[in-house]
Amino acid sequence: MPYQHILVAVDLTEECDPVMKRAQELASSNHATLSVVHIVEPMAMAFGGDVPMDLSMLQQQQFEQARERLDSFAGKYPDLSADQRHLAYGQPRQEIHRLAEEQGCDLIIVGSHGRHGLALLLGSTANDVLHGAPCDVLAVRLKKPE
Repeated sequence: MPYQHILVAVDLTEECDPVMKRAQELASSNHATLSVVHIVEPMAMAFGGDVPMDLSMLQQQQFEQARERLDSFAGKYPDLSADQRHLAYGQPRQEIHRLAEEQGCDLIIVGSHGRHGLALLLGSTANDVLHGAPCDVLAVRLKKPE
């Protein structure tokens, strides 16, 4: 059965381009809708959750910068309308799964460096996304920089 709605999780680096290319090919061959998501992780997670100061202003700036970067990234893909771009705040695995369910996606595509199985994406999220996903997951192998 062909895929109908594909969700691509991106970290907005240049390594995302091969992932998007593969996603576009699959969406085209399946006549599927294509959506993209970027997750902004809470800064407290990066510091182990115990931060002695208010990071809300920095977090808001980070979110706004991510929105600009997502819009810029999506600009390279003219078929990707504004309602097909998603920016979420939280733990990547949970947010990707939540969005996939909300949007009725039947495939999630992520990039993987393949250094430890599926252990690297958006930090180390590819393996996380795979476990407990509400639909199929495709990990696109990323080449190491030369």
